[in-house]
Amino acid sequence: MSKLGNLGARLYRGEVGYDFIGKRKIWYGVSILITITAIVGLAVRGLNMGIEFSGGAVFTTPKTSVSTEEAQHHAESAAPGHQAMVQKLGGGALRIQISGLDTKQSVPVQEEIAKDLKVPVQDVNTQLVGPSWGEQIANKAWLGLGIFMVLVVLYLAVAFEWRMAVAALVALIHDLTITVGVYALVGFEVTPGTVIGLLTILGYSLYDTVVVFDSLKEASKDITKQTRFTYSEIANRSINGTLVRSINTTVVALLPVAGLLFVGGGVLGAGMLNDISLALFVGLAAGAYSSIFIATPLVADLKNSEPQMKALAKRVAAKRASAAAKEAARQEGGDAGADEGADEDAEGAEGAAVVGPRTQPEPRNRGGRGRPSGRRR
Repeated sequence: MSKLGNLGARLYRGEVGYDFIGKRKIWYGVSILITITAIVGLAVRGLNMGIEFSGGAVFTTPKTSVSTEEAQHHAESAAPGHQAMVQKLGGGALRIQISGLDTKQSVPVQEEIAKDLKVPVQDVNTQLVGPSWGEQIANKAWLGLGIFMVLVVLYLAVAFEWRMAVAALVALIHDLTITVGVYALVGFEVTPGTVIGLLTILGYSLYDTVVVFDSLKEASKDITKQTRFTYSEIANRSINGTLVRSINTTVVALLPVAGLLFVGGGVLGAGMLNDISLALFVGLAAGAYSSIFIATPLVADLKNSEPQMKALAKRVAAKRASAAAKEAARQEGGDAGADEGADEDAEGAEGAAVVGPRTQPEPRNRGGRGRPSGRRR
């Protein structure tokens, strides 16, 4: 068995483990700090909405030797007052998108771009997107997200309990906030591919959280009938028991996504791959983090507020205190018995040294009959 597999087995059996629940305040603080950073980035920089949402024109050029910086300068010169974004496509082609252009404005801009890039006008493909279409996509995305959240809460409330549903909902919002904040900080364009990536990570984050919740539900069955563990301790054992599985699942999922992000987007220059892969990469990592450090500790906090769990914690503490007192008394009794035995041995040795061995009495001189001495009278 590999070292990681051996560690997973030991974590599952409870032989080793990390106190996730006991140190939950640290992870709460880390999550709050990351969330605040994401919100500040979103408020300061905002999202770079693609033309699918804001409307505009997309010009696709044939192979050219002009760099993206030069092409962006030419595009902004051709359409003053409009923001341009240029991406390098495979084969040396360029994708130039300019927001806020209508049909009348797109024709002269197309001619100017073809002239600056020294390519035929008919080879420059133009695609117009109206803002109403992007608004419809955004509304449907929000509607789908709301329906998904409601169904998640209802399912978890029925399959598990409402506390786990609340914790899972908080974890999902946590993952979405971090992902959107990273998009704002990095400056990637928000496209329909981004929306697809966000909806995908919600399902993955929920899956990882439900795995831990299922283990916790099984381990906490009839928990009030025993006095060995508190709910927090059982929750911590559940996290440790599924820790290696969560790590393996996350790594296996992140590797192909990282290939899309760094190889497909960075090397090949595929814009749509960047939109989807960045959302998936950040969301998968945030989902694995939240299921371990946010969702389950939050469930433990909510459960520990119940009167029966408070009573269980008191019984467990009382039993452990009683066992500790008995152990201390036993050790003190053993030490006292050992001291008494040592004192008796010392006294015996001292008495033996003082009294010493018994001396034989001297033979008495028998005056009557006796053995002749051999002396003649």
